Amino acid sequence: MSHLDSENFDDELGGQPPRRNDRNEEIERYKDILKKGGNGIRTIEALEEIVDFYFEQEKFEEALHFADQLIEFTPYSSDAWVRRGMILNNMYKYDEAIECYVQAINLNPNESEIYINLGITYDNANRVDEALESFDKALSIDQGNDEALFNKAVTFEKVERFEEAAEIFEFLLKDNKENRDALFELGFCYDFMDRLEESLRCYDEHLNLDPYNYNAWYNRGIVLNRMGDFVRSIDSYEMCIAIKEDFGAAWYNKGNAYANMGKFHEAIECYSQTLRHESKDVPAWHNMGNAYEELGNYTEAIKCFTQAIKYDHEHYESFFGRGSCYDSLEQYKKALQDYNRALEICRNYPELWYAKADVEYNLGKYRECLISYKMVVQLDPKNSEALFDLGDTLFELGYLKESLKALNRCLEINQQCAEAYYSRAKVLFVMKKMLDAVDSLKSAFSLRNDLRKRFESEFLGVKSIKEFSSLLQR
Repeated sequence: MSHLDSENFDDELGGQPPRRNDRNEEIERYKDILKKGGNGIRTIEALEEIVDFYFEQEKFEEALHFADQLIEFTPYSSDAWVRRGMILNNMYKYDEAIECYVQAINLNPNESEIYINLGITYDNANRVDEALESFDKALSIDQGNDEALFNKAVTFEKVERFEEAAEIFEFLLKDNKENRDALFELGFCYDFMDRLEESLRCYDEHLNLDPYNYNAWYNRGIVLNRMGDFVRSIDSYEMCIAIKEDFGAAWYNKGNAYANMGKFHEAIECYSQTLRHESKDVPAWHNMGNAYEELGNYTEAIKCFTQAIKYDHEHYESFFGRGSCYDSLEQYKKALQDYNRALEICRNYPELWYAKADVEYNLGKYRECLISYKMVVQLDPKNSEALFDLGDTLFELGYLKESLKALNRCLEINQQCAEAYYSRAKVLFVMKKMLDAVDSLKSAFSLRNDLRKRFESEFLGVKSIKEFSSLLQR
């Protein structure tokens, strides 16, 4: 129940309901009736009309004032208490609204609509179990009540019970295939259930019935984006924006779609539009920074990441992004500062530890970089690239056994890593395990023949060693 229902007025109060143009005059006339007094029926009907008018105008304080007067005249009217409850619900005064509905139920315990409104308020107050109980009570009174079923399904959505919600929406659509609200919500459920084709179908059917619903165009764009259909996704966001030009989220996701297509200039324009409407939108600043970084415009990217950090001091992704830009500009100390700050906020991020390890290596902080590489491997044991870099760095520092162990683990995960075979051969060569070194070199050369010259240049005089001479001549 999203509006207040008034009974028809008798001829004394004006006969047919007034046209919208004359509504204000009618309300003033009803107020005059209240001032002059009169019989009880005239007063009650005038109050009901005034309450409904202010409720529809979303002037809830005024509506509540006259609803209180209405209850003074009709304290035993369940409708009066329901009116007051609905007003309080819209004022976010949920506990007071619930008290009103309970009073209404005490006066009229067999009215399903009261339980539906009570359930909606419980849902708004995040009292999910009580909301579901209220909707079930309404359904026990009126088994086929579509409004109770619909709101019960919406509550299921709120707590991510999408399968149960979808079942109800599907049931509602069996009786009425053109139930636009059920189609919209079912599309939402299917999206979260990863039934993307069905979700798209629901939104398409909904939009055939309600082509100006910008939220439906927006959700359709999200689904198409998830399906990898970025061109149609952009079309949906454009339809949404055509209806509601200041819809920042649509501009933002349109930008993401362009970024996914590698069209970073277009993406930046969309993020700029988002920020025109929502200047403190952190994800928009961050993603615009990413787009500039992809274009190699590190200076502008740094500015964007800095803006994101300005509005969210804990946004570790932007510290990471800004650090990557400093890294690309070879400003390693600044990069390391940002990586460290990001890790203070989020320590279980292997990519961050990896970036930190690389910049520590570039700064000559070899002991520190070993710790960082080991953190990467600890958090992501299947990361063959990190295991290779760890093994290679251990070799440079003379930790031969540990290096060999790391490189062996790397090759267990990725048997096509020529560089790992090559580095492993170098370790074995230094350890004077010549036959094992030759075997490793064979694997490296079979994957990348160009490594032969590199090995010979790095290990001068190796041709004189019997085990290597024939291998290098191939």
